[in-house]
Amino acid sequence: MTMKLKNFKTVWGHNGTIEEAIIMAKEAGFSGLEAPAKHDDPSHFPALEAALAKHNFEWIQEVCTAGSYVPRRRASVEEHLSDLESQIILGKSLKPKFVNVMGGCDAWPIQTSIDFFKAAMDIADKHGVLCSFETHRGRSFFCPWNTMAILEHLPDIKITCDFSHWVVVSERLMDSEWDAIELAAQHAHHIHSRVGYDQGPQVPHPAAPEYQAALESHQRCWEAIWSAQRDRGYLETTMTPEFGPDGYLHHLPFTNTPIADLWEINRWIGHTEQQHFEQWQQATKLAEVSHG
Repeated sequence: MTMKLKNFKTVWGHNGTIEEAIIMAKEAGFSGLEAPAKHDDPSHFPALEAALAKHNFEWIQEVCTAGSYVPRRRASVEEHLSDLESQIILGKSLKPKFVNVMGGCDAWPIQTSIDFFKAAMDIADKHGVLCSFETHRGRSFFCPWNTMAILEHLPDIKITCDFSHWVVVSERLMDSEWDAIELAAQHAHHIHSRVGYDQGPQVPHPAAPEYQAALESHQRCWEAIWSAQRDRGYLETTMTPEFGPDGYLHHLPFTNTPIADLWEINRWIGHTEQQHFEQWQQATKLAEVSHG
């Protein structure tokens, strides 16, 4: 069975228009955008709608419940669920490929998170959309062990794996937590391909030789996801290179000058992982042939 990898461009850290983001993504060989429907700028949604229609581009909807990337600490489960549903309703007319959700709260007890995800999945089913819940700091899936404890109770949940968050939370690469990676892979629907290291969620540049071990560790995790998806019958897998700003991208002290260009990094990861995916797929086929 042959799978296809599609790369999506994040608009996080993109300073131009939505249409410019689509043009950049197309030129880089990407298949779509990952972006929120809800935004502080009232012109955002109509611009997104017009640009997606004009360029016939795929879209992954990004949703944060009860706040931004970090939730409001005292927000109730009901507030998180209401926020999720309102954003799903807002984005439905644009027909998202699926909805990537940063949901829940890291401070919740395990059972509270389980209850939240069960209700969230019911909301997604009610509206006929697929929600994929992200492993993200500040959220219920912020670390490998809480995630495992929750997933064991939710056999049908789909998740977005951004292992860079787990790396910085755990202060180590994930090779030592392979049981968590294998369980996550069984639920993985989407990948955010940022490379973290033991002291941060984002290496300065993934092509730098001093971060080769971190890149290769993440790549082993991504291969585990592709293998699990292949076994589950996926014909297509998706990935969003998600190196970003806001303290993630390193800056020089005093001048506050960025040490690298975000789009160049994300484009590099996109192209590198496209090649990596093809090599992995070829190696998998050869292994199958050799084992008869």
